Amino acid sequence: MKYFFQISHAATVTALSDKIQFSSFLRTIPNDLFQSIAIAQLVLHFGWTWVGLLSDSSDYGLQGSLKVKEELIKTGACIAFSETIPALHSDMKIQYISETIRKSSANVIVVYSVDVDLYPLMLVNAQNNVTGKVWVGTDGWTQSYLLSKSDFLRTLQGTLSFLVRKGNISGFTEYIYSLNPYRNPNDIFLKQFWELVFNCKLQILENNYKNMTKESNVCVGDETLEDMKLDIFKLNDLRNTYNIYNAIYAVAYALQDMISCRYREGPFGNGTCAVMNDFQPWQLFHYVKNVHFWNKNGEEVFFDIHGDPPAMFSIVNWQVTPENSFRYQDVGRFDATAADNQKLTVDISAILWNEGHGEIPQSLCSESCPPGYRKAVQPGQPVCCFSCIMCSEGEISNQTDSIVCVKCLKDGWPNDRQDMCIKKVIEFLSYEEPLGATLAAVSTFLEMATAAVLTIFIKYHHTPVVKANNRGLSYLLLFSLMLCLLCSFIFIGNPTHVTCMLRQGAFGIIFTMAISCVLAKTVMVFIAFTASKPNIILQKYAGPKLPKILVMFCTSVQIIICACWLVVSPPFKDENTASVIGKIIIECNEGSPVPFWCMLCYMGLLAVVSLIVAFLSRNLPDSFNEAKFITFSMLVFVCVWISFIPAYLSTQGKYMVAVEIFAIMSSGAGLLLCIFSPKFYIILFRPEMNTRYYIMGKGAFKNGKD
Repeated sequence: MKYFFQISHAATVTALSDKIQFSSFLRTIPNDLFQSIAIAQLVLHFGWTWVGLLSDSSDYGLQGSLKVKEELIKTGACIAFSETIPALHSDMKIQYISETIRKSSANVIVVYSVDVDLYPLMLVNAQNNVTGKVWVGTDGWTQSYLLSKSDFLRTLQGTLSFLVRKGNISGFTEYIYSLNPYRNPNDIFLKQFWELVFNCKLQILENNYKNMTKESNVCVGDETLEDMKLDIFKLNDLRNTYNIYNAIYAVAYALQDMISCRYREGPFGNGTCAVMNDFQPWQLFHYVKNVHFWNKNGEEVFFDIHGDPPAMFSIVNWQVTPENSFRYQDVGRFDATAADNQKLTVDISAILWNEGHGEIPQSLCSESCPPGYRKAVQPGQPVCCFSCIMCSEGEISNQTDSIVCVKCLKDGWPNDRQDMCIKKVIEFLSYEEPLGATLAAVSTFLEMATAAVLTIFIKYHHTPVVKANNRGLSYLLLFSLMLCLLCSFIFIGNPTHVTCMLRQGAFGIIFTMAISCVLAKTVMVFIAFTASKPNIILQKYAGPKLPKILVMFCTSVQIIICACWLVVSPPFKDENTASVIGKIIIECNEGSPVPFWCMLCYMGLLAVVSLIVAFLSRNLPDSFNEAKFITFSMLVFVCVWISFIPAYLSTQGKYMVAVEIFAIMSSGAGLLLCIFSPKFYIILFRPEMNTRYYIMGKGAFKNGKD
């Protein structure tokens, strides 16, 4: 098979890389696939997610813009509009595309077209004063003489475009500057070029003599290419020329490799080499497609398996000069062979944007959602058009344009901006805070007061006031009140599993014992004054063992309730993260609420029974009828605990604990004051009343006073 290979310096269509159809095609310019990828990366580099697309109707424009669209959508950007410039000129279609560009909220338009097709649209854009847009161009039009005119200065200033790599060609500048139609009169292309560039007519052309008018601008003969100021003709920027230069050198290196072939080391059958005087095209093609060298500019030149060179592009910025022309400033590059994070490099400080843009222009369908918010796509709109919704309670987003909000961990809570989780405040009723310290101080005072009363009673144990209505029950009641007040300290401080299991059970049992003592006292008062009547059945129950049995029985029932509670569903230490925003409440979870309320109801039942019995005994004949004081104490007790229930249920955390401590102290203080303060007063301040006669009511009758 004979391969008549080709090396192109300007063909970029991706289809030419198909080695099945174009097996002998090579090129020194990257195909459009890489340019499309580079354009997409540049757009995303500046954060532009709302982009317009324009293309001509050739394979170059349609395939290139389609690849750009795929790359942009793949990375989350959106296409605001996509229009194709018609192959056959249509004023209506051109006007429609221009209006679409002008009205679109997209400030960035990617144009994949050749200059000839794009020129009519840009002319209409200039007439319609379409400005403020950032044009991202391909190598098909961004160095065109047609679009470098002053008519397009306002429209195209700030344009970013991709151009194939350039390089210095040794001796080329001197050769070009030496060209002159007067010294080369037979070069018709040079004559046409000269008249176009210098806008004059050469008199050396025979036809010009006939067509020349008075208004014709005649070339004076001293024009030189070296003095030309147009950027598009700067010799160090002739990129296609540089590609031709590399193509010629590739063939030259291939020929050198073919000449250097040694017999039996050749690439062909039996190690043969090509015959230099009669080699076949396919033999040279073998060396060309495998050539690999470094040119004089230090750049690597080779062809990959698709016949393509290393994909490298320059990024240039169209900047307006004081002379009202365009200057093409290199501001970056794209190298497909570099590492992923180094493929695209851009010097943002070197870019001059379109008028009205001092900083990088924005091209967004919706403003970015700040941290603390999430994006919510609007129905029927592209994903780039969204609303910003604040994260729900307990959730954060710590990035811009977050799609979802995330929940904080169990021990964390969002800050005010909901962009980071902060450590939740750990809350429990501690001794260090004023509330805990106050409750502890009051409990200590009441504890000392109860201990003082017990001490006085023990000291005056032989007196009638202490002996009245069962001295032993009085001691047991005072001791129970001391233990009840000590229970308050189990509720204060950081809860533990031990204190959680002890606090309610200990409180319930001890308080039940105290109420049982009160109930026993009440019953004894009632029996004592009722049993003295003849034929009363209570006579057989009146005895020294009755109060002990009554206290033991009533307390035992509460012990059974608490024991069942601890066995079936014991209280435990719990970290409550849901009740109060931003706090972790260290509390005791009561396990099952049923035993807790059974315990309280049983205490309430005993208190109500004591209240009823004491109320019935309040008017019994005695100078010191303790039933009156028990009635008041039980009224206080019942009122406190009835008030406790709604207060307990309506509070949370440490305040719930404080309510229970307050109920314990209030009811304990009520029992102490109502039952024992009268006796305490008589013992210390009215010793004359502390006699058997007065206690039995005889003192008052005899003396006629007190």
